Amino acid sequence: MRRLEGLVVVGVFIATCGCGAQEAPRGASRDGSASGNAGGAGKSASETLQPGSAGFVGTAGSAESHGGTGGLDLESGGANPGGQAGAAAGAAGGPSLELPLLVTSGVGAYWQTDADLQDASGEAADVTIQDGALAQLWQGFGGTFSERAGDYFSQLSAAERDTALKLLFGRDGLRFSYGRIPIGASDYAIDRYSLDETAGDLEMSQFSIERDKQKLIPYIKAALAVAPHVHLWASPWSPPTWMKENAAFDGGKMKEDDATLHAFALYLTRFVQEYGKLGIPIEVIHPQKEPNLELDFPSCAWSPAAMTKLIGSHLGPMFAEQKVGAEIFLGSLSEDDHSGRSLAIIDAVTSDPNGMSYVKGFGFEWEGLDLVAAVRAKNLPIWQDNHNVGNLPWDSAFSASTAPNDHAYAVTSWGFVRDWIKAGVSAYFTSNMILDSVGNGLGAKVWPQNALLVVDDSKKLLLTPAFYLFRHLAAFVEPGAHVVGTSGGDALAFRNPDGSIVAVLFNSGTARQTVVEIGQKRLKFTVPERGWATLVSK
Repeated sequence: MRRLEGLVVVGVFIATCGCGAQEAPRGASRDGSASGNAGGAGKSASETLQPGSAGFVGTAGSAESHGGTGGLDLESGGANPGGQAGAAAGAAGGPSLELPLLVTSGVGAYWQTDADLQDASGEAADVTIQDGALAQLWQGFGGTFSERAGDYFSQLSAAERDTALKLLFGRDGLRFSYGRIPIGASDYAIDRYSLDETAGDLEMSQFSIERDKQKLIPYIKAALAVAPHVHLWASPWSPPTWMKENAAFDGGKMKEDDATLHAFALYLTRFVQEYGKLGIPIEVIHPQKEPNLELDFPSCAWSPAAMTKLIGSHLGPMFAEQKVGAEIFLGSLSEDDHSGRSLAIIDAVTSDPNGMSYVKGFGFEWEGLDLVAAVRAKNLPIWQDNHNVGNLPWDSAFSASTAPNDHAYAVTSWGFVRDWIKAGVSAYFTSNMILDSVGNGLGAKVWPQNALLVVDDSKKLLLTPAFYLFRHLAAFVEPGAHVVGTSGGDALAFRNPDGSIVAVLFNSGTARQTVVEIGQKRLKFTVPERGWATLVSK
């Protein structure tokens, strides 16, 4: 560690940064780790340039650390990564943390913890953190589980599975606090299926989650074993085919008769109940992913009237009658087609007092940023629940052979995360947490999508630049924080429950020294070219 005018800068990554943990509703601690030593996750982030890859990818599972990348080293007594700093750290045999803390990432040099941090008192600030200007309450970051990801996860060695989970959910990695679960097949299922394909089974007598028990549920339960604090929510990509006008998984429209809508409400209810029996509590249900779109993978369009009737007359009352604890969000909505269909659904549901009495929040997909303004006045949680997956088929740089998983995607991702948080969302979800190195899903159109972690052809785990982008945010920002204002530069900032301030800066140009005014201090450091810096201070 190095000293800066009486302040100690710790030269290892400490996920909690001395921030106080907010207790999760289920009573679990914020770090949620089942193990007292998760050092494998930090030490695994050794980084190499993969020959032939489109961009930097870091390897996981190595016992070595290359290039001064700053992994966590608990074995050397470096720090306690979970819970409160100070007493908790001392009890674990490590020193208490003192802030400020600085981590930087740039092309080929991710997660550097040895950057020079200087006192800049008297110098003009390039970026000012307005920590007194509190905006929305922050609930957390998260990602999506899928059956296909569960399959790739199962192909890893036991050690690498453990590393993957700690990198995503553990206190030494992203510390994701939310997870999304598909109800039936998503676009990243192994193939198309629903949980009740018996036509006309209005009573759900043939409802079954046996298929999910093969790949999806083991993946989810493994995550919960590492991080029992994770909050889970779910949505269908498509209802059972017999509930749709086209009787197919892809595309089509939802039938609107009361018998079908009641059966679908029962389908969602049974899902929550059956997962709950397995110790997987579902806290939120979004009735349909992108109800405005008919796509070439599991999907379904809904009319505004059908969605209003489902929530107000069937799903809401059924949850209440059967004492289902899951809340109902109006989501997940997008504007991919820019046709106004999502706004029509929002208008219909929000103007119906009965339906809105059951709606406890809103969820939007990556193309739905402009929709946030339509619901801000409702004073309910607003989630960005599906991050831009990148490598878009309609872009000139599209690759049909493999997902790029490069630094350019991380830079693009920063723009989405920044804009959504500034727009007022209270949670943000990446899409694919784990994929193979190609990244194809079920769609008829070839679309290799990016991920945070990649299982390569040799069944080894790789870390992508997007992983580090999300780590710059999720590793330091506590649920229960508030978004705070910034001026100057390209930055996001949060005030954690214990008063510590997290500032994340992006530099789109060449490496440059930047002065940040944060917590009544002015600090100077270099932000890498096309890179990020996370500064935590009091």
